[in-house]
Amino acid sequence: MARRRTPFGVRGEPSRCWCRFVALTGAEWNDSVPGDRKNQLREKFDAGTPAPGVLAFRDGQPVGWCAVEPRGCYPRILRSQVLKAAGPAASSQVAAALLQAAVGHALAHGAGVVEGYPVIPEHRPKAGPADLYHGTPKLFLAAGFEEVSHAVPGRAVVRLVAPS
Repeated sequence: MARRRTPFGVRGEPSRCWCRFVALTGAEWNDSVPGDRKNQLREKFDAGTPAPGVLAFRDGQPVGWCAVEPRGCYPRILRSQVLKAAGPAASSQVAAALLQAAVGHALAHGAGVVEGYPVIPEHRPKAGPADLYHGTPKLFLAAGFEEVSHAVPGRAVVRLVAPS
């Protein structure tokens, strides 16, 4: 019997986070467990369009995930030094495909600006795969994003402004 894969895995940070760390306040995070976070993400998908992200599949199995929601859905980002340092808005093949799909998804649902908060691996040499799930600046820059800040050590803010 083939083992079913999940882009969130069964071990490590993604299997505990379910891409909800930035979507919950500190108190909400502390009061939740991984099953709660998984259910919250499922509820986001079940709530209708737009979906809270995009999935990548290989041979019918999910192999990657990229969250993409309006900034207001991410209370931690709104309060973070990473975003404050950037000022106001004006990887692998799978990662590149996910980013392209996420941008398309955001623009199709009216986004005027798409942001990313990648990790700068040169500033975080001990960062492992679970730390790099935000992507790297190289990935975003290759997709046409511009870096607007790297004032927080090891993190950047990148933006892509929708064509007018």
